[in-house]
Amino acid sequence: MTDITRRYGPAAIGGRLRRLSESIDEDARVIYAELNISFQQRWVGLLEELAKRGPRSVGELAESLGIRHSSVSQTRRSLEEEGLIEAADDPRDARSRRLRLSPAGKKLVQKLEYVWEVLNQASVELDEEAGHVVAALDRLDAALSRKSLYERVHEKFVATVPQASRRPTRSRMK
Repeated sequence: MTDITRRYGPAAIGGRLRRLSESIDEDARVIYAELNISFQQRWVGLLEELAKRGPRSVGELAESLGIRHSSVSQTRRSLEEEGLIEAADDPRDARSRRLRLSPAGKKLVQKLEYVWEVLNQASVELDEEAGHVVAALDRLDAALSRKSLYERVHEKFVATVPQASRRPTRSRMK
């Protein structure tokens, strides 16, 4: 099968990253299934953070993982449904809740530590084989932090489209 996204080069970066992420996540799912472990790859970051740093708020987890608050909230819900984490009132702020590993979550993390170590080793090998993709992703992340894709496209749009033919722009949430 031909990969049509390759025709578009850098313009297809989002699609290519999604496809690679799906492939990696599917391989991880198969590995967990072969070990008879019910596990979703998206849980790794939250579970590792809670295991290493103890109870954390959703906001603290989002900041340390570099992901959106809403993504942490979605993952939190699935982890709570599986009985792997618990939420308790924050003694320092009654408006906030702190998430912590449940006893089942602690047991699962202990069971997964070796699996994660082997997955990390394989990932290091894959990164080396692919020419240090993680360093390129770091550079891409930094470039997007300096100026988002939206800002880049908007600048080009404003510079090239006559004022009269422009559509109204939507405000953008950060």
